[in-house]
Amino acid sequence: MLLLTAGLGLFIVPHFFREMQLRDALVSRLGEGAYKGLFSLLSLLGLGLIIYGKSRSEFIQIWTPLFDTRWVSLVIMFPSLVLVTAGNLPASALRTTFNHPMLLGVVLWALAHLWVNGDLASMLLFGGFGLWAVIKYCALPSRPTIAPNRWDAAALVIGCAGYVVLVLFHGSLFGAGIAL
Repeated sequence: MLLLTAGLGLFIVPHFFREMQLRDALVSRLGEGAYKGLFSLLSLLGLGLIIYGKSRSEFIQIWTPLFDTRWVSLVIMFPSLVLVTAGNLPASALRTTFNHPMLLGVVLWALAHLWVNGDLASMLLFGGFGLWAVIKYCALPSRPTIAPNRWDAAALVIGCAGYVVLVLFHGSLFGAGIAL
C-alpha cells in the first residue's frame, strides 16, 4: 500500500504546482524544457509506482459492492471516455461547455470504479484521482464557449471506440473482467 500511496503523491503533487504557485518559479529557474522533463519524469514515475503498488497491495475489503448494480459503472464510463477525449482535443464545444472535460471524465471514471471496488487499495487509487480531479476542476479558470465543431464529433467517435475496446479487453488489460 505504501508504493501505491507514494505513487499517488508523485503523480498528483506535480499536477498542483500551478495552484501552489510553484510552476512559474520552476519554469523561470529550470527553463521550460527542463521543467516539462521533470514534470513528465515525476508523473511517469508516479504512474509506475501506482500500477506496481496497486498490483502488490494487500486486499483489504472495506465494503461489499452490490453485484447486481455493476452495470451502473458501464453506463458511467461512456461519458467519462467521451469527456476525457474531448479534453485532449483542440477547440471543441464539449471542451468549453464542460470547462475542463478531462477532469470531469476522471471524476466519472473514479466514481464508476469506486462503485464496483470496495477494497482499500481501490479506494485510495480511484478516490485519490477523483479527489484530485474535483479540486483541480474547481481551481482552474473557465474557458469561453465556442460553437460545436468537428472536434466534438471526433471526441464522440474516439470515446465510443475507446469504450468498446475497454469493455472487450478490460479483463486482459487490467485483470478484472466486465460481465455483460
